[in-house]
Amino acid sequence: LGIHALLIVTITLSPVTAAPRSENEVPGEDEYPPLWDLAPETLLDFPVKNNKIVINAWNYQERLGVYKSLLNSSAKYFSAFGPQNTGNILWGLPLQHGWQFRTGRLADPSGATSCGSEDGDLLCQSVRSWWSCMNYYLSVIPFLGAVEAGLFGQLPFEVEILPPEKQKDDFCYSVADCWSRMPKLMDDWKAFFEVNNYLLSTEHKAVSPATFSSLKLDDALGLMWKAHVTSIFYSLPKFQESLKYLSDPEANFSEDWANAVDFLAATYFHTDLPTTNKFQTFLPSRMLVEEDVLPSISDFSPQQNKVLVSLRALHKANKLTGGLLLKLWQKAMSTEAGRKIGRKLIESLTST
Repeated sequence: LGIHALLIVTITLSPVTAAPRSENEVPGEDEYPPLWDLAPETLLDFPVKNNKIVINAWNYQERLGVYKSLLNSSAKYFSAFGPQNTGNILWGLPLQHGWQFRTGRLADPSGATSCGSEDGDLLCQSVRSWWSCMNYYLSVIPFLGAVEAGLFGQLPFEVEILPPEKQKDDFCYSVADCWSRMPKLMDDWKAFFEVNNYLLSTEHKAVSPATFSSLKLDDALGLMWKAHVTSIFYSLPKFQESLKYLSDPEANFSEDWANAVDFLAATYFHTDLPTTNKFQTFLPSRMLVEEDVLPSISDFSPQQNKVLVSLRALHKANKLTGGLLLKLWQKAMSTEAGRKIGRKLIESLTST
């Protein structure tokens, strides 16, 4: 996947059409992350101890509750984009986490503990799991940024995140702690929630609803992806050692996926409920093992094999060019028209 080939495909790609979603269509239960209905609905559904809301982010159901509170509290920003909050662009985060849980990627990959295993504590998220640790920076940090931005209003208690048993220095646990240790990351997530609040409060401005909604969504996606990329930037170097617990194919896929985030981000990829669900069906349905050889993993669909091959090629090409491929891609995606073409190219990876 050389630079010229990628750019030629980007320019000449024919639009890929998807079946339109009915305005009144509501999602089925299987479209939500596993155990979504059982997750805490609001912050006050978490335990309160010593005048603090205490959250165990190393329990899948409680981390899911962090996402659920974010989705519920931000629903007012995205009501114009789909029924029952389906157009909320934050859906990409819990849906990705649900895929990680469903495919066993949050369990202890070293086998040293029963954390996350079916015959142990299934809801446990291992600090040895690369996916779980990376996701901390895409769940807890956005959540604390939202707390600081006032998304949840005036809370009666402070929020405290419980630390893992090991690697405590790799994470932060409160608004003040995260601000002192990673101010740029917190600032990016806080800005996302603050600007959405500002945009919401300016809906009375003299622009047509359709124009306003389009501007609002593009701005919101840009800010969200900026914060998302910053989360990856902070977390990726911290958890390189965790890759040693994975098979070579799974470790390669993990790094390929982290690299692909930069390319997705540049397109302002739409991370609402239906779009994310459609895209995730083409991700691997289990962890990769040593015997898995691309592009012919027998229990994966042709599209799943194709996506894995594409992600591998994209990562290799970007490394060979010293990151030049990403810079060219970002330049091509610097306009709204360019980003639309970029999203179509990503859709083509999963088309038959």
